[in-house]
Order: sequence, then C-alpha cells, then structure tokens
Amino acid sequence: MHIHEYQAKSVLKSFGVPVPNGAPAMDVDEAGEVAAGLEGPVFVVKSQIHAGGRGKGRFKELGEGAKGGVRIASSVDEVRADAAEMLGNTLVTVQTGPSGKKVGRLYVEEGSEIAKEFYLSLLVDRVTSRVSFVVSTEGGMDIEAVAAETPDRIVSFSIDPATGFMPHHGRRVAKALDLDGETAKQAHALAANLYAAFLAKDMEMLEINPLVLTGAGDLKCLDAKVGFDSNALARHQDIAEMRDESEEDEKEIEASRHDLSYIALDGDIGCMVNGAGLAMATMDIIKHYGAEPANFLDVGGGATAEKVAAAFKIITADPNVKGILVNIFGGIMRCDVIAEGVIAAVKEVGLDVPLVVRLEGTNVAEGKRIIDASGLNVISADDLDDAAQKIVKAVGG
Repeated sequence: MHIHEYQAKSVLKSFGVPVPNGAPAMDVDEAGEVAAGLEGPVFVVKSQIHAGGRGKGRFKELGEGAKGGVRIASSVDEVRADAAEMLGNTLVTVQTGPSGKKVGRLYVEEGSEIAKEFYLSLLVDRVTSRVSFVVSTEGGMDIEAVAAETPDRIVSFSIDPATGFMPHHGRRVAKALDLDGETAKQAHALAANLYAAFLAKDMEMLEINPLVLTGAGDLKCLDAKVGFDSNALARHQDIAEMRDESEEDEKEIEASRHDLSYIALDGDIGCMVNGAGLAMATMDIIKHYGAEPANFLDVGGGATAEKVAAAFKIITADPNVKGILVNIFGGIMRCDVIAEGVIAAVKEVGLDVPLVVRLEGTNVAEGKRIIDASGLNVISADDLDDAAQKIVKAVGG
C-alpha cells in the first residue's frame, strides 16, 4: 500500500526524521491558511498523487507551457492561485501514463535553501533477505538513469538483522554522501531513524529524493515516498487509515475486498490463474505468442466458487479485455470449484469475449464435465501452450 507524500513525512517525523514544516490542503482556502501559518517568504505547493515526476508533469486542462505539479510560490496569494489551477485538474507524469491522475489534495510546505541534493532509500533486498540502503550524491534525479550512466555514484549495502543498525552503517552513509563533521553526525542519526521507521511500520520501500543539505548546514527530507507491506496492515491501523482509494484502480480495490491478488495491466487478454508463479508464466507465454496480458490475477490455492466468480467479474469489467484465459492447476484448488465459479459469473455478467479454459489437477474430469454441460461457448485447452495459442488466435493476434 502506498501513501501520499504529506502522510509519509508525518510518519517519518514521528521517528525524528527532519522534514520541512507543512500541511495538507483540500481546497484553495485551506491552502492559503496553511501558507499563512508558515514562516515563508517562499512556499512550495505540491500535487498529492501516487506517482513520481510531478514537477515535470503537465496538467491536461491547462495546455502547453503551464507550470507542473510542484510549484514555488513567493506569497500567500500566489499559493492560492496555484492551488486553484491544480486542484480538480488531471496531472500527467512519466509514471501516470497518458490518462494521468486527478489532483484532489495538495501539500503546502515552507521553502528550503538548497545547497546540495542527495538520494537515499531503503528497500527489501530479496537476494540477501535483508533491508538494504541505496545512497547516492546524485539527488533529484531518476535513480535508474544514475545507475545506467554513472553506477559508481551509487553505494548500496544491507543490514544484518542480527545486529541491526550499527555506528559503522551511519559512517558509511555519511561517506557515500561525502559529508563530514556535524553533517556526518546528522547523516548517521537520519539513517538510524529511517531504518527504525522502516522496521517498525513494516515498510517495503522508503525513498527520499531529494535529501537536501540546506544553506544552514542541516539535512532535510525534501520528498518522501513510502510503500507498506499490505499483509502487515492488520497490525498498523494508523497506516491502514491513510489509504486513499481514489488513487487506486477500482478493479484492484474490488479484488482486495475478496482477498484476490490483482494488478491491472495495459493488454487485452484477461488472465485468471491460481498461484503467483503460474500467473507469471501465463503472462509470459501470452507475450511470447505476440499478445499482451490485461492483468495479473491470482485467485490463490483455497479459493471458493464465490471468489472465482468475483475474479471473473473483475476481469470482464475491464473494457480493454478482448479475451479471457483461465489457467488452473489444481492441487489444493479443485478444478470443479473453478468451473462452478466461472459458470456462475458468466450467467450473471454474460460473456461477450472468447474464453479459453485450461484445467489440470484435482477433480479435473468433473470440472471439464461441469463446463461441457453448461452449454457455454468455452474453448478447451489441453495445456498452457495450447491455451495461450488459442486465446491469442481468438482475439485476432
């Protein structure tokens, strides 16, 4: 689960992480009130959407040449004017895609005198099964571009969970940022607090870009992006309450209500599979035969007929879907349960696109019998390769 920048800064501030003063605003008047309560005379007005590249983004409604989603204002009146332009309009960035995201809230904070910009993030390294730091002197830039063009400017290291964060880790962060003296001490404390926050709140990713050194010699987190392990939200009610469903795909929200693993993609072949690995293999073979998957959907190993029906409805709700591939390998999951769920969903929502079903495993004969007896226009497949070729051909690929 992701949260907005202002929410991320609130969480980090509670762990002693230095952030500029600021507050969220939901309308123009509130934006003006927030600015009036800050020191000034420079303010920053930031669009709050779950996407990066806001500063270089553009608003669909404002045309070419308009300012982006992060703006510098020199007065309260200018803050109000920027807020009026940004709220309710659609911001398009490199991460939103061409459809963009509507801006429903802003974050107004005091300006900072920036002497240097750095990059600092924490993430779960699946190779070492540890939390890793990624540190660079190239702040404010796309870290992927830095890695491709100047990889020597990125330092990464992991923390042994048996020892936790140690003084030498803090010194390594300071050295990577080329800091010494008092600022090196600040870097040590900052890194320690970020690591504590990461563990305490079950984060999956914490990115500070940029981390800045101000003209006064202080380190501050000028931006913050945080993602949490959704499986751990039950023990973090304060974080769960920060969820902004308006930033999420409606189909993904509906899937979460039925405990389904669903991610919307840009293709036109809907997939319903049991098991994450099999789901990835299904998407790969669809791409191999020249088409694109419309989603990742894992119904899990113990799905009921009701859950399968819900999954089918979510897939058919996507207007881009031109065909559906159901690929089930029954172990714990029974093929007859899948068949009953698919039939129930088709009878309720109808079937206007080709449907290919590949069943194998527990009760496969009964599952196939149920589908055959249903009278549905279903294309049967013997194996995954056969299923992928048939659905790609059915949608005209």
